[in-house]
Amino acid sequence: MPVFLDTTESDFEIEFARLLSAKREDSPDVDDTVAGIIADVRARGDAALIELTAKFDRLELAPGALAFTPEEIDAHCAEVPDTERAALEKAAERIRAYHVRQMPENALWTDPDGATLGWRWTPVSAAGLYVPGGLASYPSSVLMNAIPAKVAGVERLCICVPTPDGVVNPLVLLAAKIAGVDEIYRIGGAQAIAALAYGTESVAPVDKITGPGNAFVAAAKRRVFGKVGIDMIAGPSEILVIADNDNDPEFIALDLMSQAEHDESAQSILITDDAAFGQAVAAEVERQLEVLERSAIASASWRDFGAVIVARDLDEAATLSDRVAPEHLELCVADPLALSKQIHHAGAIFLGQWTPEAIGDYVGGPNHVLPTARSARFSSGLSVLDFLKRTTLAQMSPQALRAIGPAAEVLASSESLQAHGLSVTARLRKLNE
Repeated sequence: MPVFLDTTESDFEIEFARLLSAKREDSPDVDDTVAGIIADVRARGDAALIELTAKFDRLELAPGALAFTPEEIDAHCAEVPDTERAALEKAAERIRAYHVRQMPENALWTDPDGATLGWRWTPVSAAGLYVPGGLASYPSSVLMNAIPAKVAGVERLCICVPTPDGVVNPLVLLAAKIAGVDEIYRIGGAQAIAALAYGTESVAPVDKITGPGNAFVAAAKRRVFGKVGIDMIAGPSEILVIADNDNDPEFIALDLMSQAEHDESAQSILITDDAAFGQAVAAEVERQLEVLERSAIASASWRDFGAVIVARDLDEAATLSDRVAPEHLELCVADPLALSKQIHHAGAIFLGQWTPEAIGDYVGGPNHVLPTARSARFSSGLSVLDFLKRTTLAQMSPQALRAIGPAAEVLASSESLQAHGLSVTARLRKLNE
């Protein structure tokens, strides 16, 4: 059974703190193993990738065959039924349209002192997307990672997707093709991250790596950060629903289960101002668990990490939500937009009872790669900005240098950086000749 909490109970703060601090992810100590894999790939390149792919994915790759050929991609894409192709294309269209609006503008202006200042946005040259294989192979994640990169103007975008036992997910390859991916490699794990970061004979290195993965992939991303950029270290999925009693308990129960079915370590929380409604939703969850295909996974998640919290009112519910800082937040209340203005920490907010989180996973438009484990307190979901760099621009006119140069001289002297100050002094002296 999930945890049932009531903010009016004397032990609420203790129990709520326990809920927030629960360790939801089994994080085995894989760092030493990952360090060895990265070192091996850096030293032996393709040979290491081929050997590790045989070991972990039970797939023998020939030298020079790490990437899918265009013919192979087309053949696998042809296997996708028309209905699924149309759904992917619709999702891609909406995701692209949303992210085009995120593109920032360059700026250049002259200030009152005569200095010309501004900034310019430019894309990274190459990005690598990691796509998990097997059961966690999601074509929607390909779209969500690849389309913002292409919208940002990334020239070269490659994907690493493991194919254990040689089994290929045609939907993943079609999603990559629709999104404009340039190269698709059939390699995975920490070895794929190492290849993307450092390069091999077949895989040219990239500037930024994005995409989810297991503990080995996460550890590898941590290790290569600095050599390349990364998006984030993602944890188990989570959803928080704030709902009043003017909702169908079935809707809310299914929304909670939409994240619970991802992973036994996922977390689903309901906050309501009506205790009877909370009990009705919990009962509906139990009914749904009897018929869900992934019932074993969802049941474990709900049993170990689920929660129903009764708040005094919706204002208190918003305050509690900010303390959770959830990845996904649904506001199933009469005026969701008004309540959303009280929320400061959430990866994505879904407004109203007709906006299930699942729409955001696929076709809503906003990105579904979101901060987990309370990191929404300080970070954002994936966007075009993750594939852009901001370069500042500054040009001093003689007038501007005369106006602000003396202050620079003083500050350089105060920091005992003589050459700094003299570089300004020499120019001011020349202007005064």
